[in-house]
Amino acid sequence: MIREVTMPALSSTMTEGKIVTWKKQEGDAVSRSDILLVVESDKADMDVESFDEGILANILVSDGGSAPVGSVIALIAETEAEVAEAKKRPPSGTAAAPPATVPTPAPAPSAPAPVAAATTPVSSGSNGGRIVASPNARRLAEQLGVDLASITGSGPGGRIVGEDVERAAAGAKAPAPAPAAKPASAPAPLPAAAASGQPVAFSALQQAVNRNMEAALAIPAFRVGYTITTDAFDELHKSVKSKGVTVTTMLVKAVAITLAKHPLLFAAYTESGLRYHSAVNVAVAVAMEEGGLITPVLRAADSKDLYTLAREWKDLVERARLKKLQPEEYTSGNFTLSNLGMFGVDRFDAIVPPGTSAILAIGAAKPTVVVTEAGHIAIQKQMQVNLSGDHRVFYGTDGARFLQDLAKLIEQSPQQLTL
Repeated sequence: MIREVTMPALSSTMTEGKIVTWKKQEGDAVSRSDILLVVESDKADMDVESFDEGILANILVSDGGSAPVGSVIALIAETEAEVAEAKKRPPSGTAAAPPATVPTPAPAPSAPAPVAAATTPVSSGSNGGRIVASPNARRLAEQLGVDLASITGSGPGGRIVGEDVERAAAGAKAPAPAPAAKPASAPAPLPAAAASGQPVAFSALQQAVNRNMEAALAIPAFRVGYTITTDAFDELHKSVKSKGVTVTTMLVKAVAITLAKHPLLFAAYTESGLRYHSAVNVAVAVAMEEGGLITPVLRAADSKDLYTLAREWKDLVERARLKKLQPEEYTSGNFTLSNLGMFGVDRFDAIVPPGTSAILAIGAAKPTVVVTEAGHIAIQKQMQVNLSGDHRVFYGTDGARFLQDLAKLIEQSPQQLTL
């Protein structure tokens, strides 16, 4: 019996997947639990297992090709006698893929309807000998004719990034992996196609962000701003920074404690009514190297201590940038933070993510001349926060009370964050 391997749905929003690499080649024997291929979904690279045994007879969508979820990407034959029949199936017309490693036989009449083979995605662990490269690096390598296997990556964990490919194309040796991040002021290199004025295809991650932004247009959002003095908060950060606690982690904890008192702020709109959540799951926007962003989630953030949150956040960010997160680790948030303060941005508005009701945009804390309640002039560090909310879920007064309580916590009793 000939079985079909179909493009799996790695997340609830995924409509199309891109094949990063096949781990098995045509003619290889396949056993249950073998990794067949690596698929790039909207925000992660995932290994895909097989639950069937047989021979990988025909790869219909090769490395670099894309296919809709549920479409056939390969055929597995149970016996050698069925391999020739499976090879008569022509390659899929939906994939924009480079030439396959193994030549594809000439198209012939379709084989009898095969039975779908069960496959399941699993998280990628160690590299296992496969090339780890960003989608941008893979596109550049294809455009410039560079062999990725000959490049030493300079990204996190040895990941090959676009600059590595450009250096290799220019004949320069790529540097060894370095932990130091590229300065924020360094301009990102343009893809070769962009330099010639040609459109550059969106990555799967960018396509996912685009879909979310289009869906966000249907949300009747409003905005409420607040100014928070951070002197006491900053002093606390100095005392816990050596333990790996970041400002982002402290903000997540402060927001989570405050949200627990304002359940409307992390409820969600549905056509049948409001959906309330029992856990405060705070998502935080993280920019990705190839463009777009991902929102790793610190789940039950109000009930975890600050140091546990710091360890979890460090792990989430590292795996997010290597595209190793499981879907539930970036889709389960019910309130979102977006912090651009590290870039010196003093204020901005954020777009409410579909499926949630609010997002808090956080600017930089800057020294500001103020008049105290006693009428004295003083210099205090202040930051601007802007809350964007779904007006179907809560109103301006609800958002104002939340921000008032958040400010009181940060300004007057930040030590609560360490309890």
